[in-house]
Amino acid sequence: MSSRFIDRPRYTCALGGAVATLQAMPKTITIVHGSAGCGGNINMALNAGSGYLGGGYCGGSALPSTNVVEKDVVFGGEARLREQIESTLELVDGDLYVVVTGCMVDMIGDDTISVVSEFRDADKPVIAVPTPSFKGNAFYGYELLMKGLIDKFIQKSDKKETLSVNVLGIVPGQDIFWKGNLREIKRILERLGLKVNTFFGEGENLDNFRNAGTASLNIIASNNFGIESAKYFEEVHGIPYIATSLPVGAVASETFLKTVGSALKIDPAKVNKVIAEEKEIYYDYFSRIADIYTDADLQRYAVIVGDSSYAPALTRFLSDELGWLPELVVVTDILDDNQQKTVRAQFAGLNSGLEPHVYFDTDTSSVKKYFREAWPRNHNDRYYDPFSPAVVLGSSHERDFAQEFGFPLVPVSFPATGRSVMNRAYAGFSGGLTLTEDIITYLVQGR
Repeated sequence: MSSRFIDRPRYTCALGGAVATLQAMPKTITIVHGSAGCGGNINMALNAGSGYLGGGYCGGSALPSTNVVEKDVVFGGEARLREQIESTLELVDGDLYVVVTGCMVDMIGDDTISVVSEFRDADKPVIAVPTPSFKGNAFYGYELLMKGLIDKFIQKSDKKETLSVNVLGIVPGQDIFWKGNLREIKRILERLGLKVNTFFGEGENLDNFRNAGTASLNIIASNNFGIESAKYFEEVHGIPYIATSLPVGAVASETFLKTVGSALKIDPAKVNKVIAEEKEIYYDYFSRIADIYTDADLQRYAVIVGDSSYAPALTRFLSDELGWLPELVVVTDILDDNQQKTVRAQFAGLNSGLEPHVYFDTDTSSVKKYFREAWPRNHNDRYYDPFSPAVVLGSSHERDFAQEFGFPLVPVSFPATGRSVMNRAYAGFSGGLTLTEDIITYLVQGR
């Protein structure tokens, strides 16, 4: 069941999700139409929570904003928005300008789209994507922003490239490893001979967005995020989609490549050859931990706390590749009953035969409660199996929980204020090695 309130949220608002997504786009200028402080608060949350993401080009503390005040709330903020767009076009060099909105201006009824339409003849394109934050969190903001770009910026094309694909579902900022993950997913898909557009990855530009309508398939690297965008993509541009789990490690990456290969009717022999080559490299590196794993008895119980992309992916990786015992999983998204059912199904059929205790809750303080439900205290029982040795994979919010029980904490999800992330990735074959390396490092660093 879900909490009735949110203690220490694990995501920004819808506006924050849109801002983080726009910040990942090259030469794209975000104009926030919202109350004073929105842009600054979002900047602080994204920077620290996303492993010190940084402001990028004209983002962060340099983010253009209308900063509406009481006068604008009373009389309307449309004139202030018009003024801000004009000054931003004059002073800030960009190739695309996108106006996104905060709660206040949507509540007072500012017609943002109408104001932005006045700039249809500007030298550079200016579009508006309303992002009312009272309707959802960062994941919802990502969906709104992507749907706005699909509708207003991506060019329609009747011609589809047979082996061209788009990758959706990895949310910049909310996935603290988003850029590295996109790089690895692109790498393994290119090994199948595909032309891969990740939108936000290394070397991508606005032409990748503009020409995304020529793809023959949209691949959602998530069973929950990006679904609405993909449905709208199919409606507007006629591109079908498939949804897969976030592939972490060799087992999941093999399934991922076979699923994509089947959807695009790629010769199975070619797919299997790529998988075999990747696994040979993967397990050659993986074998390096065999000695420390056995000598130090490194099998662990695990508690996983994360969103509905990471929680199932990490659980399966720990169970099926490390041979660990992921007993407790707390999924931190706000999900409806059908979404919860879809996510819960992903924890079934682990190779270990384990059936984790899975809870859905946004409340950080509930993790300890669920742990006690899954693993009751020792009440002076003659025989008691302690939850040890164990490790926690979660966010900075799990620090107190991990310290109370003496478990090492591996920060893998937003907010991650205790680590810096640059090009690190946990997706794919390479990502599985990196994750294993990080986990072992956190376990042995006190030696």
